[in-house]
Amino acid sequence: MSQKKLLVIGYVWPEPQSSAAGARMMQLLEFFSAEGFAITFATTAAETPFMADLSSLGITSEKIELNNESFDSFLKKISPQIVIFDRFMMEEQFGWRVAEVCPHAIRILDTEDLHFLRKARQEAAKTGKEVTPSLLFSDTAKREIASIYRCDISLIISPAEEDLLTGTFGVPEHLLLYLPFMLKEISEEKKKRFLQFNERQDFVSIGNFLHEPNKDAVLQLKTEIWPLIRKRIKEAKIHIFGAYTPQQIREQHNTKEGFLVHGRAESARTEIEKSRILLAPLRFGAGIKGKFTDAMQVGTPNVTTAIGAEGMAAELPWNGIIADNPEAFADAAVKLYENESLWREAQENGFMILQSKFSEVVHRERLREKLQEIQPQLERHRNSNFTGQMLQHHTLLSTKYLSKYIEAKNKNRP
Repeated sequence: MSQKKLLVIGYVWPEPQSSAAGARMMQLLEFFSAEGFAITFATTAAETPFMADLSSLGITSEKIELNNESFDSFLKKISPQIVIFDRFMMEEQFGWRVAEVCPHAIRILDTEDLHFLRKARQEAAKTGKEVTPSLLFSDTAKREIASIYRCDISLIISPAEEDLLTGTFGVPEHLLLYLPFMLKEISEEKKKRFLQFNERQDFVSIGNFLHEPNKDAVLQLKTEIWPLIRKRIKEAKIHIFGAYTPQQIREQHNTKEGFLVHGRAESARTEIEKSRILLAPLRFGAGIKGKFTDAMQVGTPNVTTAIGAEGMAAELPWNGIIADNPEAFADAAVKLYENESLWREAQENGFMILQSKFSEVVHRERLREKLQEIQPQLERHRNSNFTGQMLQHHTLLSTKYLSKYIEAKNKNRP
């Protein structure tokens, strides 16, 4: 019997040390590798110095081109049983080709987060207002939800986003699979080795600066929150880490104020564990935040906003304190920094959240069961999604012929 084959069409090369999206992609690749799939990771993106070494995991890497029939030949050669699109933009570009060349392959969209929700919240944050229907029902929403309909399964990382899709937009539940981060259990022995309250000092903030919410959060810290904290804890320092640090953030470095911008961390978890509290005043965003699960995995409590904590703990108490205005945020940060019993309680809450919400064993089994459910009845599954069939027929025909026009135009260039 021939080996099962998986093709992943990546938006970028995965950088697990740079972003939650990169770590998430590696979790998916590790799952399918453990399931016995031969995996090919293909992308149009340029290689980076910090990309994962996929070959060490036995994964084949391929560079592909947009609007080029060479991708069709590449698909025929691989003939995958499953194709994963990393974010809806990849499905828009390559989905019609996969549907034509490999009609029996299961098409999976990994949303990472809902891009249209993040953009709507970013626009609302600029004006200090709530997200309005005019912001939410955007062109990006139409594109992203159309992509969800065209796929057989869409992986949704947050229950809040699943509720939004099914409740507000009427997306059928059977097209969605809630699949958050899949994390290994922390042993009691490992917990005992974590640095204790008195062994830690200072605050930390961390996040990839290609992600706009992280940049905004650091600027909020510098201008509105950190001055309030420093008034009450005179010797406090905050350490700012993040991949792809722009000049605007580097300029916030100020030794006298204890606001220290370091750039990329060699090990995010090591830096988080050294610190007593993680601060993340996120005013907008979507999905769930890898910085918090990283912090929970090394026993570091945090202070964040309701948007920051969204979709991560549900009914469980938070791994720290949630506060949505600068004064309350600073007050929470000081309180958690100085109160050891409150800090220990928050740490335990984090361990509970990891065990209850992000179990690798539990979520791998849910993904396995979903694939086993769809595989033998793919045609029936697709027939129950007539909206998806219409979108496949009409929307992608326009994408297809635009792509073929560009392809022909490129061929005729001198």
